[in-house]
Amino acid sequence: TIIKSVLNGRNVYENIKNAIKFLLSGNFAAILMVIYASIMALPAPFTAVQLLFINLLTDSLPALAVNMEQPTGDLLNMKPRDPKEGILTKDFLKNLAVQGGLIAIVTMMGFYTGLVVNDDMACTMAFATLCLARLFHGFNCRGTRSIFRLPSNIYSWGAFAVGTLFLMAVLFIKGLHGLFDIDDALTIMHILKIVGLAFIPTFLIQMSRVVRGK
Repeated sequence: TIIKSVLNGRNVYENIKNAIKFLLSGNFAAILMVIYASIMALPAPFTAVQLLFINLLTDSLPALAVNMEQPTGDLLNMKPRDPKEGILTKDFLKNLAVQGGLIAIVTMMGFYTGLVVNDDMACTMAFATLCLARLFHGFNCRGTRSIFRLPSNIYSWGAFAVGTLFLMAVLFIKGLHGLFDIDDALTIMHILKIVGLAFIPTFLIQMSRVVRGK
């Protein structure tokens, strides 16, 4: 009973920490993008309704799924943590900055890809890239190990599927374009670029874990 209590307690703490990492890294990426656009005197990368969509969808679903992670045996091999230690440790903030920075970079790349067409397309590309990148990022925040060594989490896949479905509905259904400020000139090629850019941060993060044997 004591062993199970320690395991569940550590799992709850890790899940909370990972959910916070997901939320802060994603929002950090959006903040970096807005600051960069302001400094460079570029058009606003997101509209108000797009930010609301991001906060309601890509913030909530993956974060809830992360909190449903089941405990793994390696939690019992961890040293007891200092009860005075906060969640925002040096390593935590470092990972947050790196992961958020990667998402911000691909969002900027999407923005510039759309800017070649017009300001509205730039806004659309940045919005869609950030949304999808954060949905992918939910898999990174399931734990510190690569997803190939983590137990299956149906909630994580469900959150990704539902989030992607809603995003694609916004991008493909013409009747929703006016509501969410999506450029009508969006094509399949733009969608493919969005998917490719959004996947880059997760690919790099997962490959780094595989190389390090995590």
